[in-house]
Amino acid sequence: MSFVSFHLSVIIYPLIIAILYGVMSLYIKLSIQYNITDKPNDRSSHDYVTVRGGGIVWWLAAVIFTLFYPSQSFFFLIGITLISVVSFWDDISSLPPKTRIVFHFLSVSLFFWGLGLFFIFPWWLLLIAYVLFIGVLNAYNFMDGINGITGCYSLTILTCLQYVNQKVVSFAETDFINYAILASLVFLFFNFRKRAKCFAGDVGSMAISFWIVSLLLQLMIRTGSFGWFLFLAVYGVDTVATILHRIYLKQNIFEPHRLHFYQILSNEYRMSHLTVSVLYATVQLIVCVATIYVFKTQMIDFVWLFVVSLTPLFLIYSLKFRLMKSVFQKSNSK
Repeated sequence: MSFVSFHLSVIIYPLIIAILYGVMSLYIKLSIQYNITDKPNDRSSHDYVTVRGGGIVWWLAAVIFTLFYPSQSFFFLIGITLISVVSFWDDISSLPPKTRIVFHFLSVSLFFWGLGLFFIFPWWLLLIAYVLFIGVLNAYNFMDGINGITGCYSLTILTCLQYVNQKVVSFAETDFINYAILASLVFLFFNFRKRAKCFAGDVGSMAISFWIVSLLLQLMIRTGSFGWFLFLAVYGVDTVATILHRIYLKQNIFEPHRLHFYQILSNEYRMSHLTVSVLYATVQLIVCVATIYVFKTQMIDFVWLFVVSLTPLFLIYSLKFRLMKSVFQKSNSK
């Protein structure tokens, strides 16, 4: 960052934070007035009515970024806007899965077009990219269930991506990452509380995951390595392992549930939401640091890094079953 851009950021960043904070405060007031709230049910991890949709702060940050860098972010803005609109609509009035998937496909397609992937990727690689991109979007949404987890996890990934961008290999405009970081900090101010003022909602989890996967895709294209997917390893292991668990239990994997590891820790084992959120972010930080170190030193191949990283994560996840058994025994002994 140059001397001039540094001094501009000292002025602009606080202004952006003030704008995001003001819009969030106004949104919370309007949501209470118009009943845009999340009411607890038997699958919830909370027991109080809370404003939902606070994650619009990430979409707003994307709009502000486009005002400053219009030539670099047009297709990204259209994509994140489409996915944010349909997700916010789903927050207010549940939409059929087919409708959501169509919008997810359109949003991802627009971003792919902006990167020119249709001209450089073979069809089979494009198909893999679609499956992974849309899969991560939905996994991020599934994992957004307790206070602080989406904000903390996203902030960890974004910070590591900015380190890579500045110290390892340049792959994105600095502010493209920083604006997402600023939005995450503002969101956490309202959400990282024992009693949150708002939840991200589908609009939040979808918008920030779209932003993060967009960055990871650019990084993978720049380096020619898929190893950066380890920046999503913790969410990935929890999501995949939980799906396998539910298949084993012969449950419908498309229906809501409370079987994610973070849900067992917070709902059944009664750990603080904030503690669980910080734990998830910390474990992901360790994996990110290891990934960066391996890329810089070429100490081992990324394939082996996947094995070395994912094996302990699956072993940690297996503790869930012991906790579930312990909680079940305690409940039966009462």
